[in-house]
Amino acid sequence: MTRAETVRDAVVAEVARTGFRAHGLHVLVGDEAAEHRWTPDVREDVQSIAKGVCVLVAGIAVGDGAVDPDAPVSEYLVDQEFGDGTEAVTLRHLLTMRSGVDLPWTPALLTDWPDLAREFLRRPSRGRVFQYANASTYTAMRVLETRVGDVGRFAQDRLLTPLGIADVEWERCPNGRIAAGGGLLLRTAEVALVGRLVRDGGRLAGRQLVPAVWVEAMHGDWVPAGRDPGYERYALAGWDGPGRLWRLHGANGQLVLFDQAADAVVTITADDHAGADAVAAAVGEVLADSDR
Repeated sequence: MTRAETVRDAVVAEVARTGFRAHGLHVLVGDEAAEHRWTPDVREDVQSIAKGVCVLVAGIAVGDGAVDPDAPVSEYLVDQEFGDGTEAVTLRHLLTMRSGVDLPWTPALLTDWPDLAREFLRRPSRGRVFQYANASTYTAMRVLETRVGDVGRFAQDRLLTPLGIADVEWERCPNGRIAAGGGLLLRTAEVALVGRLVRDGGRLAGRQLVPAVWVEAMHGDWVPAGRDPGYERYALAGWDGPGRLWRLHGANGQLVLFDQAADAVVTITADDHAGADAVAAAVGEVLADSDR
């Protein structure tokens, strides 16, 4: 039995023990992979894992020289009305949730205002403090759009198609822009392809698809985010923890868990928001045990 299969079986047993409502599991350890499904293999909304995809897409544009991540967004959105202090917000601030702009999520977020990015930026900023908001990622992709055109198409051409992921659907706002903070439909194994690219530092088949320094910043340039365990530090779409892991984490239990020491990525799709933190911690213990 391979290490990936051993980890898979241990995670499957943990899911059975806890009753976690998992849909799919993909385990990658080195070059060994193992999978398990509890529900039919269909594409589903991977929620905030979409933020990680948007970060990778932004990294490609940064690598192209199409956009400066540290330039004020006012240089790109020239017809925008800015709130107090918001004109100094950069693309990097938006992607690391440090705009200091408060715009809470609602089920109707994309239709609450005629233009979500315009509404977000016209609000005041509290400075470079952590303020998690789906509207922040949406606004970041609005900035990117000024340089690359339709971001969903750019993501497909430059990231998803090279990964072997075809015909991806995004939820879009009434203005036709991708939701960005969520609304991305992928299968478990397709999310795992994204996870493998991140684990491998942005390299795919010997080609540097995303700049390595940008991928490193997804789990290295931490900013204080709060006091709750597992939610204390955030980077470019990445959360620190649990334990030695870091993760991409979407609502309802969508997880991409990275263990650099084990050279492993564990991808889980689910419909269980409350149980996600516990299952992430259990995966960390399984991976640590696999090293012994």
